[in-house]
Amino acid sequence: MEKVVLEAAKRDVTGKQVKALRRAGLLPAVIYGRHVEPISISLDAHATGLVFAKLTSSTLVTINVDGTEYAALVREKQRNYIKGVLTHIDFLAVDLTEKIRTKVRLTFVGVSSAVKDFSAVLVHRMDALEVECLPTDLPERITVDISSLKEIGNSIRVRDIPIPDAERIVVLDDVDEIVIIATLAKEEVIEEEAAVVPGAEAAAAAAPGLSVERGKKEEEEDAKKEKK
Repeated sequence: MEKVVLEAAKRDVTGKQVKALRRAGLLPAVIYGRHVEPISISLDAHATGLVFAKLTSSTLVTINVDGTEYAALVREKQRNYIKGVLTHIDFLAVDLTEKIRTKVRLTFVGVSSAVKDFSAVLVHRMDALEVECLPTDLPERITVDISSLKEIGNSIRVRDIPIPDAERIVVLDDVDEIVIIATLAKEEVIEEEAAVVPGAEAAAAAAPGLSVERGKKEEEEDAKKEKK
């Protein structure tokens, strides 16, 4: 994996004055971690936006702050939802010699015969796996091949997913947890239920949603002040 380096500078500007930074093309951010006191920084907004378009939540980045480098993961990104641009980033500094626990995004590939031949609907129960490993062993994504879903009712569980560098990466999720399952289309399910119980209304079942380390810093207060 290519090393990703972000150039940054320390900043003293906080609160409402941060708006002036953004107008000047700078992106406010903060670095924090177990062994790092919170550091307020600014990044070039345009350059950072281009880099972030290629990153995942488990991509390890190096932040060069006035000559000092910090290995870090992105913990939170705030955006202007009207313009779609980044407005603030939280970075979690990590020790490259200490194992961490974090989630790695799942990427689904392949063609499911259940969908192609039987018009099944694929229900995603999980979109990431929680893993434990050294920061340098952290994969950007984990690939799930859905071609094994050949018929209605077929599923892929955590134990079925091949993990890259499995000897160095431990998956913390329950191995029996269903990641994705091929089910009947909603319309077909409703028709079957109506046939069994005449006049009964079909209820749609809601799929469970998904949800390392330290809480919010001074930046939360700054963000609140900006909104007022």
